[in-house]
Amino acid sequence: MINTNLKFWRRELALTQAQMADKLGIKRSLVGAYEEGRAEPKLATLVNMARLFNITLDALVTTDFSKKKNAKAALQLQAQTAATTDAGVSRPGGNLRILALTVDRDQNENIELVPQKAAAGYLNGYADPEYLEELPKFRLPMLGTGGTYRAFEISGDSMLPIASGTVIVGRYVDDWQNIKDGTPCIVVSSKEGIVFKRVFNRLKDNAMLALHSDNPLYSPYQIDVEDVVEIWEAKAYISSTFPIADLSLNRLASIVLDLQQQVSTMKKV
Repeated sequence: MINTNLKFWRRELALTQAQMADKLGIKRSLVGAYEEGRAEPKLATLVNMARLFNITLDALVTTDFSKKKNAKAALQLQAQTAATTDAGVSRPGGNLRILALTVDRDQNENIELVPQKAAAGYLNGYADPEYLEELPKFRLPMLGTGGTYRAFEISGDSMLPIASGTVIVGRYVDDWQNIKDGTPCIVVSSKEGIVFKRVFNRLKDNAMLALHSDNPLYSPYQIDVEDVVEIWEAKAYISSTFPIADLSLNRLASIVLDLQQQVSTMKKV
């Protein structure tokens, strides 16, 4: 399936095997081996192929585009996508974007960790496999194999009792339309950076997402979907700080506010 699809899309793009190899960052001989079925591409190469062809990874490995019906549908979808992009209309939550990722020696997906000090750089490098290769990586077998995961170290006290410095492990959300109200998510946006909030879906109403904090001291706010880069649904967290027993959220928030006021007073003195 992959070999026939590679031939089909290479011809549609009017590329030689050498040109295709250059775009995929592999040797020309490998393109020939893939097209002849003598070798199987690694996951990272498949991801690059899907991105180049502007199709989903699932379609690349399961749909035979050499058949006229499938080829026609795929080319029509590409034309619609190009027209939408040219017109400047966003397609929030679409499934066409292929996520950059890294894999281990056994071709298992890694969980890349984005520490606080790398948060600013992530906004520029989130789609760059070379940037992701430089990030710390780990695996959590209990998460299973369904989905792609990434970890982010959060800062601030807006989501107490989850403390600053906690690592949130999120699963990539490819269709934002299906986010249920109140879902805790890591939201990556061009204006807000990386934030951990509960998301309330307002896409159908006004193409916005409402972000709420668990700490009542912080007011909710909305962001334009056009500013959103990625959304990761929180599935686990890793922290060296244990929650305080029998302490209500309001009481905890009050303590934090008192500490902030004390620090402010000390600065003035």
